[in-house]
Formats: sequence, C-alpha cells, structure tokens
Amino acid sequence: MYIITLTLTELKTKAREFMEAHNRWITAGLEDGLFLVVGGLKPQGGGVILARNVDRKTIERWVAEDPFVQEGIVTPRIQNVSVARTDQRFEFLLDHSGAPGA
Repeated sequence: MYIITLTLTELKTKAREFMEAHNRWITAGLEDGLFLVVGGLKPQGGGVILARNVDRKTIERWVAEDPFVQEGIVTPRIQNVSVARTDQRFEFLLDHSGAPGA
C-alpha cells in the first residue's frame, strides 16, 4: 500500500485554477481502483491518498500526472507501507504477498 501526501507549496494560490482538472484526476484514480481513500490534510492543507495493488513505477507515473503536481502547486511524497496488522474490518489491506505496493 502507498500513502501519498500532497503538500502545498508557495504556488498554492494557483489551486483554484487547476482544481477541476485535479478533481478529474482524483476521480479517475478512484474509478480505476487505484485509490482507496482521498482526503484533505487539516489544518495545514494539502492532501493524502491511500493506494494499493500497484507497483512503484506506476504510482510514480500516476502522481506525476496530477495537474497540481505538474503546476508545482503541491509537492508529492510517496511512502510504501507494508501493512502487518489491522482491525478485522481492514484485513483486505494486509500485505500477504511481500511485494512492494501490495
């Protein structure tokens, strides 16, 4: 699983201009089954995405296509997390394969 944080930069004032395109990018990630969760970071602003069932190169390529990333509105950080234990409701997140991004 990957945790992707999108930290706002000094160019955050451009966000409104590219919000529609950014939201289309998010919708595509959810519809493609790549993103599990998308939300805002409070109170500092920016965003967070949980993604799984994808390899590192694919997630890096996908994140690079975010209009906010392309315009320098956010700086992305991609972290690979090997989920070892969960509440039973989230067992589907467990990494049984040992593969990166599982």
